[in-house]
Amino acid sequence: MTAFPPTVNELLNEFQDMEDWDERYDYIIDLGRELPPLDPSMQTDDHLVQGCMSTVWLATEVGQSEPHNIQIQADSDSIIVKGLIVILLAHYNGKPAAKILQTDAIQVFEKLGLNQHLSPQRRNGLFSMVKRLKQLAADHLAA
Repeated sequence: MTAFPPTVNELLNEFQDMEDWDERYDYIIDLGRELPPLDPSMQTDDHLVQGCMSTVWLATEVGQSEPHNIQIQADSDSIIVKGLIVILLAHYNGKPAAKILQTDAIQVFEKLGLNQHLSPQRRNGLFSMVKRLKQLAADHLAA
């Protein structure tokens, strides 16, 4: 991996090169280890994602210059969830709010096989993170 977060295409290529799901889980965990920690001042109830079994904080910041791309910061108390956060970052980070609202992550999750290989609780948590991110993007557009 050359840059952080990886691109969706880099993730897809990595997953295709792996023979089984044990390798892919290890890779997701490795991604989670690379996630920069969220500043403790951001680990507040205002940034908690509801619907996750693990504790997940998600915050956004809007860039100052056009097209006002959204920078996402997130963290979790679970290393595998941190890896899933990196996958979300690959898909959504640095995009304008309108693009975040238009972009559907389900196709990427399906291509990566996450729909079939994550437990129902983890899958629900992942979709809760997407829902929260889209809500924050909508809030930024409305502001």
